[in-house]
Amino acid sequence: MKIELHILQNFAPSNLNRDDTGAPKDCELGGYRRGRISSQCLKRAVRDAFKTEGLFDATELGVRTKRLVDNVAKHLFEVHGRELQLARAMVSASLPGAGLKVKDAEGDAKSEYLLFLPSRHIERIAKLLDEHWDELLPLVGDPPSDQEESAPKKTKKSKKSAKQQAFPKDIGKELMAIFEDASATPDLALFGRMIADKPKWNVEAACQVAHAISTNRLVMDFDFYTAVDDLRPEDTTGSDMMGTVQFSSSCFYRYAVLDVEQLARNLGDDGDLTRRTIGAWLRASVIAIPTGKQNSMAAHNPPSFVLATLRTAGAPISLANAFTQPVRPDTGRDLVSASIDALNSYLGKVTRMYGVEGIEAHFVADREVPESQDVLEVMQHPNLEEWSESVQSAAIGARA
Repeated sequence: MKIELHILQNFAPSNLNRDDTGAPKDCELGGYRRGRISSQCLKRAVRDAFKTEGLFDATELGVRTKRLVDNVAKHLFEVHGRELQLARAMVSASLPGAGLKVKDAEGDAKSEYLLFLPSRHIERIAKLLDEHWDELLPLVGDPPSDQEESAPKKTKKSKKSAKQQAFPKDIGKELMAIFEDASATPDLALFGRMIADKPKWNVEAACQVAHAISTNRLVMDFDFYTAVDDLRPEDTTGSDMMGTVQFSSSCFYRYAVLDVEQLARNLGDDGDLTRRTIGAWLRASVIAIPTGKQNSMAAHNPPSFVLATLRTAGAPISLANAFTQPVRPDTGRDLVSASIDALNSYLGKVTRMYGVEGIEAHFVADREVPESQDVLEVMQHPNLEEWSESVQSAAIGARA
């Protein structure tokens, strides 16, 4: 069973997701340049909304980091009372026991991967190392003390001594088990984890997110800005800094699909957590807005139209092709209204061609009822809360 989200969201002038030149990301669709917000950017915004909106406790969520060494060492220091630099050296020497290489360049230790793992694993790893502290101590060699943070690197002798010590297999298995365990972590269950050379660590994502594309043709604009030194002499003219920033204003079509069965498997078939995760994903997907250049442009514009399709069978269908011909406002219809009508019309065509088998229901939350009602004779909801509750209840009920 799958839940598909189709969202139309018009943003005021903004630069929410930049490319390597600082310009808003774009792409081509139907032979026309379009505004674009990457799927990675949207997923990050959703994960942030889980925290900022209080949809989950922080301990239930995951973290994406290379800085595992410092964070585990900090926990060993603060909770278990271990000396900080020794703890840091212990973590650096122990992570390779789980097959996770650590690169320590000038005291900045980072893991080989930008690893997405449950935040609670930092505590679990620290506890494991603390329990086996004396057994693992020979692996460390001669780490610098707190007063010797800037001291030279280990001597060849200490490096050789550490290499001669084999990491205890039983502790290595326990450490491996921690990294392989991704249960009961909603954002990890939703967005997955893939490490090519460690297949047992992989988590199949329950959620797929498309790049958002503008329903209208992209027109890029430039903001020429200047800044004046507050302390400049009064007889000085001109500005002290100037430059340009690119921006655009577009109505975006956003699409995402959630595999409810995969989500439940990823969460260990925990019914309550699965329901909470569905509700949190629905809400966060609607309200989450990327943060790029928001201090300069404050484009805090919520969606105007949200359609959820509950599909119990068949392949999911994106409605992005509703906009192969760019939408243009006309007399009596603004860009958003015209985009809603185009989406509704295309959905009607797709439904007539491929049928409705497997479609359990459509759920709509919108600022206005579309002019055309080809297939949207469905459950209309006046607000996000009622819409979200209706979708998750139907999904859980269908699964039962």
